[in-house]
Amino acid sequence: MHTPDFLAATLLFLLAIVIAVPLATRLRLSSVLGYLLAGMAIGPYGLGLLTRSGVIQSLAELGVVLLLFLIGLELSPQRLWMMRRQVFGMGLAQVVLSSLLLGLAGYYGLGLGAEAATVIGIALALSSTAFGVQLLAERKDLGTRYGRLTLAVLLFQDLAVIPLLAVVPMLALGLQPSGFDLLNLLRVVGIIALVILAGRFLLQPLFRMVARTRLPDVSTATALLLAFGMAWLVGLAGVSMSLGAFLAGMLLADSAYRHEIQSHIQPFKGLLLGLFFVAVGMSVDLRLIWMEPVLILGLVLGLLVVKAPILALIGRYLGGLDIIETSRFTGLLASGGEFAFVILVQAHQVNLIEPAMHAQLLLAITLSMALTPLLAGLVPRLCLLLWQPAAELPPYDSLDSPETPSRVILAGYGRVGQIVARVLHARGIPYTALEHSIEQVELSRRFAGARIFFGDPSRPELLQAAHIDQAEVFVLATDDPETNLRTAQLVRRLYPHLQVVARARNRQHAFRLLALQPDTVVRETFHSSLVMAQRVLELLGIDPAIAAQHIERFREHDEKLLHEQSLLYDDEAALIQSHREAFVELEALFKEDLEQQTSQRLPVEGTDSD
Repeated sequence: MHTPDFLAATLLFLLAIVIAVPLATRLRLSSVLGYLLAGMAIGPYGLGLLTRSGVIQSLAELGVVLLLFLIGLELSPQRLWMMRRQVFGMGLAQVVLSSLLLGLAGYYGLGLGAEAATVIGIALALSSTAFGVQLLAERKDLGTRYGRLTLAVLLFQDLAVIPLLAVVPMLALGLQPSGFDLLNLLRVVGIIALVILAGRFLLQPLFRMVARTRLPDVSTATALLLAFGMAWLVGLAGVSMSLGAFLAGMLLADSAYRHEIQSHIQPFKGLLLGLFFVAVGMSVDLRLIWMEPVLILGLVLGLLVVKAPILALIGRYLGGLDIIETSRFTGLLASGGEFAFVILVQAHQVNLIEPAMHAQLLLAITLSMALTPLLAGLVPRLCLLLWQPAAELPPYDSLDSPETPSRVILAGYGRVGQIVARVLHARGIPYTALEHSIEQVELSRRFAGARIFFGDPSRPELLQAAHIDQAEVFVLATDDPETNLRTAQLVRRLYPHLQVVARARNRQHAFRLLALQPDTVVRETFHSSLVMAQRVLELLGIDPAIAAQHIERFREHDEKLLHEQSLLYDDEAALIQSHREAFVELEALFKEDLEQQTSQRLPVEGTDSD
């Protein structure tokens, strides 16, 4: 290896990543797609700045090892058992059915061999975890029914990668003249059993000893040694190194050191895995779009057409989702995924897939992944146009007329709303709670028996059904700022007689609420932060009375400042100047309080008797 050449290649990789990944993120695309685009740009089929480097490729493969190690850390037996129905029921059904149909399409439609069709079918059945989780997080849908089902299916797909990575080399043996080697299989099983037994008895004492050193560098080195050491040991048996790393992660999933290990490994995993996707992008031949447009388009459409109906059936009939939720679930998972690259690269390395087919599949998967954000947004909209489902409320959500009218309407029954409701219930004050999460409604009814109903509190017909015109106070406790503001506007416009107490997530949210002139705005972490700050002052030796006075002075000053700044919160320069002046003013107030307390404690001259 010539050092200048290696350094130039590394600089090109890093430069492409620094440019392409932020650009992809700015366009609301996954970072994975950014890495792939960077590889396409610098690779032999793009600008031709770099051909495949063996050293860079080796570093990239280490990224896959660390990825599988971190997946193993997340998959504790307890977590898998809690999600067993969704993961091992619906996830297994999706992978098996999709793999079977895609494999048959490859065998009969493309004329592939049985081994190659099997590997390609399973690889194409996998979806993109990076795209799916990112889009769910952006839409705040991780806690919804379809969001949880999506995560469960993706979790099973991640699990399915592990045995496949171990099986691919064995399938390749069937193509060799020597045929299947039973002795080799026994050696594989023996080494894996040895890894599991050694991990059970040695890993915990090892990390306990490392933790006593209190040196982060030693802890990081130990975690890397474990991941790469297990990978190397399993690799000796001719099995994928990623399997060893995954086993090492699972053995530590229930340990007290899991989170510390994750924090040490994460930076290395991100960079090395990025190099892997850049290397994959270098293999993507964009010229195939013009050279073989029908084949590439057929592969992309075939992938979507085969997977979409299977996902729709699973979401609708096994998952119990409605039509719109099913369409969102299908749109997120119908495309290919990043783990398909991992499997196909390994299959190509052991000659299970021909180079031409490998290049075509890589391009088709990349194009399908690029379509994921479009599908996730377009499919639900088409379903809305075609079906226009009626907004039917469950029977228990029909708000009956209570014998005693509710004096309080409570919008939102989460961690804030529940505390307010418990106080009202204890005082015997009738209230009606409205909550947009059906899971929260069912849970609250089971445990608390509260007068709670499912529905969006920003809907005027629901507020009318809740007899809001007979209430005295409206408590706005929803945790979504936009829903919060929309509901406040509606209530202020339609029911001006109501006293409104609104929950604010932060200072900026409070500014926007104050513009609607509610009776009270309560910042959700403000008072608990004051309690914490007072306790800190006391632990530092400040007299409790003085600490309490400081905190009360701060509260009064900040409440006054909040109302003043709400008039100019859209003027950044004025807001910054106001903050600076407030710091100086608050410091002077604290100093004045301290001087006052001190003077009160000094003995008054002339009062002592001779």
